[in-house]
Amino acid sequence: MDFLLHHGITVLGQWISIAELAGQVFALAVVFLAQRRTLWTWPVQVGATVLLFAVYVSAHLGGLAARQVAILAISVYGWWAWTRRQDPVFGVVVRKGRLAERLAMLGAFAVGTTVMALVLDALHASWAPWPDAAIFVGTLVAFGAQGLGLVEFWLVWLAVDAIGVPLQISSGLYFSAAIYIVFAGLVVHGWWSWNRSAERVAGRQVTAASS
Repeated sequence: MDFLLHHGITVLGQWISIAELAGQVFALAVVFLAQRRTLWTWPVQVGATVLLFAVYVSAHLGGLAARQVAILAISVYGWWAWTRRQDPVFGVVVRKGRLAERLAMLGAFAVGTTVMALVLDALHASWAPWPDAAIFVGTLVAFGAQGLGLVEFWLVWLAVDAIGVPLQISSGLYFSAAIYIVFAGLVVHGWWSWNRSAERVAGRQVTAASS
């Protein structure tokens, strides 16, 4: 891993380590795969977390580094959950969250961000504890909702991207910032794709119930 962190390429005058390049490309692939609801989403995510953990530790971003550990655990759960939610027609079955689930996501994001920011600040683990914490908690909420097959997880990712781009730029991680911008476009498309799939599944369930 030390080799991957200290060797890289220069793009438009900005040096990018192999670890950051590969980790962000893997993370980008995860969004692409998630749109298609394929089980490959999760093993690719595992590879991204290992690489990006090393990148963020070296950049002194404790929240972003800690988030990779949590993502690894959620990825294992998501992999298991998606294998149990396969459908021969629709692939992984997805749905829109209920009001209580949406409120729970918002509450977890708000409370979690506050607690994590205070912890990071107390431990001097991040130079930007509040956005660092928001990205950390938002990522956990998004991946948790993704594992459950909730369409709203894409909207949480949009919030994470909006916070993440300026933080990555301020940290000198310009390639990662550019990847976050690409993420935003893929996230919008992913939300549209999952929303259509959820509506088709709901329609089929209504038809089956009335017949």
